[in-house]
Amino acid sequence: MIDVMMFLLIFFVLISINVIPTLGVRTQLPRSSQVQQLTAPARITITIAKDGELRLDGRIVALDEIPQRLREKQGEDTNKPSILVNGDEAVRLQRLLDVMDVVKASGFDSLSIAARRK
Repeated sequence: MIDVMMFLLIFFVLISINVIPTLGVRTQLPRSSQVQQLTAPARITITIAKDGELRLDGRIVALDEIPQRLREKQGEDTNKPSILVNGDEAVRLQRLLDVMDVVKASGFDSLSIAARRK
């Protein structure tokens, strides 16, 4: 039994050592004095519960509080975060549109709706 476990351990270690370098091409990046750090835009999740309750990153909010909370989340970052709307399938379409209108009116253009694959 121990021999089998040792074999599996060695097998996975060797596979992981050989697989990792094949995930990309090794490159040596050129140097520059004007290099800037790229950061991916943050994502903020707005959840609409079945009863219409709104949560922004897990905290309960009212519809009219969303613009202020989005600006607070953005802070001083020049990149606007992407907004993900996550809602129950039983949510009324009007409630979804109300949330989308508020987000768009607040100046946030990147808006996605979460869904499951059929």
